[in-house]
Amino acid sequence: MEHARQFYIGGTWVAPLTSETIDVINPATEEAITSIAMGSEQDVDAAVAAARAAFETFSLTSRDERLALLDSIIAVYSRRLEELADVISLEMGAPLSLARAAQAVAGLAHIMTARAVLADFEFERTMGGTLLVREPVGVCGMITPWNWPLNQIACKVAPALATGCTMVLKPSEVAPLNAILFAEILDEAGVPAGVFNLVNGDGITVGACLSAHPDIDMLSFTGSTRAGIEVARAAAPTVKRIAQELGGKSANIILDDADFEAVVARDMAGMCTNSGQSCNAPTRMLVPAARMDEAAAIASAAARAIVVGDPRDRTSRIGPVVSATQYSRIQQLIEKGIGEGARLETGGPGKPDGLETGYYVRPTVFSHVSNDMTIAREEIFGPVLVLIGYADDEDAVRIANDTVYGLSGYISGDSERAKAMARRIRTGNVHLNGAGPDFNAPFGGYRRSGNGREWGALGFDEYLETKAIMGYNA
Repeated sequence: MEHARQFYIGGTWVAPLTSETIDVINPATEEAITSIAMGSEQDVDAAVAAARAAFETFSLTSRDERLALLDSIIAVYSRRLEELADVISLEMGAPLSLARAAQAVAGLAHIMTARAVLADFEFERTMGGTLLVREPVGVCGMITPWNWPLNQIACKVAPALATGCTMVLKPSEVAPLNAILFAEILDEAGVPAGVFNLVNGDGITVGACLSAHPDIDMLSFTGSTRAGIEVARAAAPTVKRIAQELGGKSANIILDDADFEAVVARDMAGMCTNSGQSCNAPTRMLVPAARMDEAAAIASAAARAIVVGDPRDRTSRIGPVVSATQYSRIQQLIEKGIGEGARLETGGPGKPDGLETGYYVRPTVFSHVSNDMTIAREEIFGPVLVLIGYADDEDAVRIANDTVYGLSGYISGDSERAKAMARRIRTGNVHLNGAGPDFNAPFGGYRRSGNGREWGALGFDEYLETKAIMGYNA
């Protein structure tokens, strides 16, 4: 990749100020694809300075100018969609079919959504004699993860551009190549110099520097709750705005009147999408206690039907997890579930047969899990489902809310019962009867799943300040 060992700062590709590099590993082969440059505090300073200088003019651009810019980005992104999907599949292990249909497309959807929101967004309104003005917050730091990389990059960058902000992006060093292509797309689309800047690196150096930097006005972070806490600590002395989308342990309540054969199988397969590496994955399936064995049999059959294999093979439903570190953590948690007395129905430790090379995990189902077990409390981030029994609707709500997280929730069954129950689930979003994501709806969580909201019109709010001009209409 042409720019793998460069950063995009001030509208041009530049050499890093240090010689440190890191290999990008293909999780299907365990071999290096290429290596990327690792940034330093000095590289971050240069990027922030470029963004600060660009903010003086970009913040004053008109709605029409920013609409035209987003149109240009959409055109270039669309043309390079296949290239983006291919890189994502290589560096983080998503099946090529998923990378094409969801991973790369999600990034485009966020840009198109931001464009649609911008067209009608109300930046000014009067309140009596006062004018309320929504203004760009300033220079934004962005730290994004490896699991849905372009989704998370685009849902931050697009509204920031739409509202007139400038930015510095640090993507995950585990899957950074798609971000380099994204920077190439913005450059080709004509994003003004300094508006978007890219510095690769790790969280300890580049991430911490962005979080603490006095010239960063807002920090948007997506990642683990553990890392989010460190970001907040680093950012606190400068009192910058922080928006965080963190971990999850989402409950999936199957009501007693649901079609168990269809719903349990559907949701087992859905949970395994992206090898279970989604923060909002429905990993805790709550079923009536009296039907535990029935649900376990259906989920196990669905798990055994999932084809695990080479991401480039069209028959593969899921590929490897992203790294050796991630694989090891999942294995430890599977062993923990067995040790704490959960019933292993299918899957379990080790790799699927015939897949000795690559970070592949067996789709795994545990039944008869109590909500105090480690596998019911901690985010596993792999294709591992835990089945928890409940006594009645009240008990299901109690168990669903008995977690430190609050990102997402799922309920299937009678529509009116599900709607009533959804109002009581303490999460940022709830999916009823298999409803999918909505790019216009806000995405974010309660409690240790973060703060703030991304996506759609409400996603603009994170990148805007509100100014009250009194006497304006006197």
